[in-house]
Amino acid sequence: MKILDANAVLRFLLNDIKEQATEVAQAIREGAITTPEILAEVVYVLSGHYGLSRNEVSWALHCVLVDVKVENVRALRYALGVFNQTNLDFVDCLLIAYHKVNGIDVLSFDKKLKTTLDKDLEIYQPDMPMIQN
Repeated sequence: MKILDANAVLRFLLNDIKEQATEVAQAIREGAITTPEILAEVVYVLSGHYGLSRNEVSWALHCVLVDVKVENVRALRYALGVFNQTNLDFVDCLLIAYHKVNGIDVLSFDKKLKTTLDKDLEIYQPDMPMIQN
């Protein structure tokens, strides 16, 4: 089994270095996985370095989740929805998702995060095939 790092996920998404994108696509076909932490770095790079909007980043990562196995995929999808609909950092969105989807309590002194944790959120999820990971 292989785990994809942020650079591999970015090559797959951006298809900017064809040889590397092809190699990543082959690894994915063979069952490569990634983690929410790695995808958090991908969000950071796509938003910061490439200047993609929150909506574009959210959509791109939802597309990755169709092909790549990721642990805790339900919470990750929820976090992408929160990211798309708020101005919170993606890691805060993951914390909210772990709370809302998995029932895990979050200890934080961040007022904005704490306020959002207590809200009932209606999170839009794109109409995409759900892959069971």
